[in-house]
Order: sequence, then C-alpha cells, then structure tokens
Amino acid sequence: MGARPNRNRRSAPAIHALIRDASAGEGPAAARETGLDWTATGSMSAFLTGLERSRPRLVLVSLDSAGVDAALAERIVGTVREWGGRVLLSAPRASLDWAVLARKLGGGGLLREPLEAAELGPALRGFVEEPDGIEVPPSPATGDGPGLVGSGKVMMGIVRAIAELGDSNATVLITGESGTGKELVARAVHWASPRRDAPFLAINCAAIPEALLESEFFGHEKGAFTGAVATRKGRFERADGGSLFLDEVGDMSVVLQAKLLRALEEREIERVGGDTPIPTDVRVVAATNQRLETRVQERAFREDLYYRLAVARIHVPPLRERLEDLPELAVHFVARFGSEYGKAIRGVTDDALRLLSAHGWPGNIRELRNVLDRAVLNQQGGWIRPEDLQLGDDAPTFSPVDRGPPDAGYPPGLSLEAVERDHISRVLAFTGGALTDAARILGIHRNTLTRKVARYGLGPEEQT
Repeated sequence: MGARPNRNRRSAPAIHALIRDASAGEGPAAARETGLDWTATGSMSAFLTGLERSRPRLVLVSLDSAGVDAALAERIVGTVREWGGRVLLSAPRASLDWAVLARKLGGGGLLREPLEAAELGPALRGFVEEPDGIEVPPSPATGDGPGLVGSGKVMMGIVRAIAELGDSNATVLITGESGTGKELVARAVHWASPRRDAPFLAINCAAIPEALLESEFFGHEKGAFTGAVATRKGRFERADGGSLFLDEVGDMSVVLQAKLLRALEEREIERVGGDTPIPTDVRVVAATNQRLETRVQERAFREDLYYRLAVARIHVPPLRERLEDLPELAVHFVARFGSEYGKAIRGVTDDALRLLSAHGWPGNIRELRNVLDRAVLNQQGGWIRPEDLQLGDDAPTFSPVDRGPPDAGYPPGLSLEAVERDHISRVLAFTGGALTDAARILGIHRNTLTRKVARYGLGPEEQT
C-alpha cells in the first residue's frame, strides 16, 4: 500500500536568478513587482557563488545569458535538485531546442523574455507559494509487491483477505465495477502466494472472439482448424506453476464454461484438435463486474462453475465508497505521471482534493487516473489546483458533432460511420473506457464493440 502523503506547511523560499538584462534593471523590476523575494544577477560568477551559498528553492536561468548552454543548464538543474530545489528557464524568442531542453530538464516550461510581472508572478507562485495540500514525493512509491494504494478500512480489509489466501491454492472470484482495480488485486493474490516467481497470465474473456477463446485457453494442435499451421500452447500450459487471471469471466459462453469447469476439476486440459490429457498446475483467479448469481438464475452462467470459482471471494468497492483513500490515490498518480513526464509537480491542493472528492467517479479509479494524467500533462509545474482538473462536462471532447448548432443534433453532413464512431467514443468516455459497460449502454455484444473500437481506432480497453 502507498505511504500516507505528507501535509505541506513550509514557508516560501527566496528565488535566485541569472537574468540577461539584470544590469539594466528591467528583469529585477518585473521580479520585484511580483511581490516575491528575489536575488537577481547578470554575472555568471556572482550567480554561481550565490547559488551555492543560499541554496534557494527556486532558480531562474535565462538561456540568453552569456556562457549558458544546454550542458550548463543541465548541470545547474542537477546541482539544485540535490537540495530539493527547482529550476525554471527563460528565453527571448521561440526556439524549439530551448523548449525541448526545458521539458527534458523537468522545468516548468519556458518563460518569455522580457520578463513582465503580469506573467512572471502567476508562473512562479505555483513554485514558491505553499498552499494547504498534500506534497508529492520526489519519486513514485516502489515496492516488491503490486501497488495497492490506500490505508482506509476497505483497503485494509482487502489486504487482509489477500494475506489469508497466501498459502492457499483456492480459486478466487474478484467482483466489482469496471475500473476499480480488480486485476491489480488479482496480481496481489498471485504475489502473496508461493507462486509469485512463476508466471502470472491474464486473459480478457470478453475481448477475444468466442471462436478463438478455447484455443487461447487450451492451445491447439497443428491442423486443428484453418490457420493452425503449428502446435500452440494455451494460457493454462503457459501459466503452469503460476496463476491465470480470467477477466470478465461472466461473458464466457456456456459451452466454454463447461470446458473450463472440467479443466478446474480434473486439473488437466486437452488442446483443440488433440486427445491427449495434459496435466496443469494453475491457480485460477477470476473477475467480473456482473452479478454472477443473477446470471446463474438466468441460466446464462453455470451454477457449478460459479461455486467452483467462488471458493474465495474478494469484493472491490467503487471509488465513491472508499473516498478516504482518494488523497493517497491522487498523490500516487500525480507522482507517477510527474515522473513519467519529467514534470516538477509539488503537490495537490486541498481545494483540488475537495473537488475530486465531490465527483461521482462513474469510471472509478481508471477515471481518476485519466483525470490526473491529463492534469499533470497540462501542468507546467507547481501544485495541482482545481482549475487543472477536468471533470464530467469539463472533460475535453473532440467530437465532429460539436461543430453543429447546439440543438440541431448530428450535423446532416456527417456519414453514418462518423456518427457511430462519435457516439461510441462518447459512451466510452462516459464509462471511463470500460467496454462491458459501454456495450450494455449501446445495446450490442461486447465482442461487436471490441471490433468497432479497433475499426475506428479508438484504442484498446485498459484492463481493470
């Protein structure tokens, strides 16, 4: 689990700057108008001496100053980071090389010269002001096991349940809405067991066409069907000694359910087109966002398979029911994406956390991750604030429908294919990318939706 994030209460530090026009007074004058505590110099030697002496929290370097090049800027960044400081760069003209350098060094973008108080103040306050909020650690948390984040009562219960299953080979059924992190829990079950050093393989039962799913499970012999040009091992064989995660198991056909049940009961499989039993030693962990009890009553899911899968059960509640973990989750994702993008993100403000807590989160943790991914990507540095978050109706849309009049519906100039692509895209955005929920809303089978998603280039669903 992630460590509890630290609350921030530090005072604002001074700013140390190497400014090209410091001798003319223009840069320092703009700096003084911001109301921030500045020390500015146009001399490289004076700048370096003051830098080592004062060890400021924020350093501003003009790339147009004499003697400054990419190598020196990189060295300054490395030095300042040793004491936890940040470096910003400024330039007098648009330069792709400088902009790329600023991004590479993890700065807050490239400030425009000449420096003006109206732009300089807002750009810097995010780095030197200390709003109430939670600080982001310098690097994302790492550990030996899967990153289960949260210290609330619900998550502690899930962790205890996983630990109790550690020495057992019992099958496990993980339930919960799409986007709650069921695969992460499955990986934790595998990691907590003696099988942790053996393979963990995952298969989405709803994303693979039914005609191919049996071969994915059990493999096939050469010549078993058209296109079977060689013998191929299935997931059960490849996961031997380890764990096999069956995601969206409720979408499996009744015919394949019977074959899966036999594999679980007999602990052996037969490849498609073969007749030789192959022993397997696999722990099966299944997950579903459906109520399998209801599916059993509807005769859409075998009762005997249900009981065989649900020897042990773990329920992962939706994010709206575990909001006590939201601050830790938010800081975890901000640290992760800040590290990935090289962004100097300092923390998440309390106002931003309150806004996140007030959201309904229909897409659960997957939606939270996407919101914070977007916030970090668009942030130049400093603190994640409410204005950086795009939730619900504020989320960006890229729809050709938006070009029509507000109440005119779909513009008549669009093809049926364009309308379908747009509507599928909107429904996927509404469900946080969950294909099963989107298929239910659209009234089509999930396999049909999977093909349309691939056809329209909308991107694959990320596993829960």
